[in-house]
Amino acid sequence: MSKPADAPFADPASTWNQRFGAEQYLFGTAPNEWLREHAALLRPGDRVLCVADGEGRNSVWLAGRGLAVDAFDIAAVGVAKARRLAAIQGVTVNFAVLDADACPWPPAVYDAVAAIFVQFADPAMRERLFANIIKTLKPGGTLVLQGYTPKQLEYRTGGPPLVSHLYTEALLRSAFAALQIVELREYEAEIAEGTGHKGRSALLGMVARRR
Repeated sequence: MSKPADAPFADPASTWNQRFGAEQYLFGTAPNEWLREHAALLRPGDRVLCVADGEGRNSVWLAGRGLAVDAFDIAAVGVAKARRLAAIQGVTVNFAVLDADACPWPPAVYDAVAAIFVQFADPAMRERLFANIIKTLKPGGTLVLQGYTPKQLEYRTGGPPLVSHLYTEALLRSAFAALQIVELREYEAEIAEGTGHKGRSALLGMVARRR
């Protein structure tokens, strides 16, 4: 029997532990460029949650800017590498090994949430994930999000091979209708985030604020 199209996501912990198993960092150790471009919206001391942060490139960078950072990922191997990166950089991040559905998502506690390429989620899980992100932001809190659009299937330079996991402007406007969308931009760029994201890419970036 052939595997279903979403087989890589059937056992996500095993899949990502295997992907993060090499010595090098799959997506590099530098922060995502969309996050870097919008970091001025985040102030030292802000409490930030990094969703499914993998090997820690974004959470460690934010902690280095003086933010109080919580981060989680389903892959224990990735989180172990994230802890090593934090130690090398001399910063503190509160890391946890968690599935997104198992995260406690405390209501209205975070000044910001970073959700960078969290496209492991199928539509049903994505609906839950996005609702939890909204819930956990404080009033006035900021969401910084980036993902791939369906055109990424032509480039195949990163991201899932499933159109159902990809983002459109309409999808994000609907999912985050409760937020004030500050910026929503569909664009293409050459990115170099380790070997995992490398080359011409079809991207969608959003910044939104909880009312």
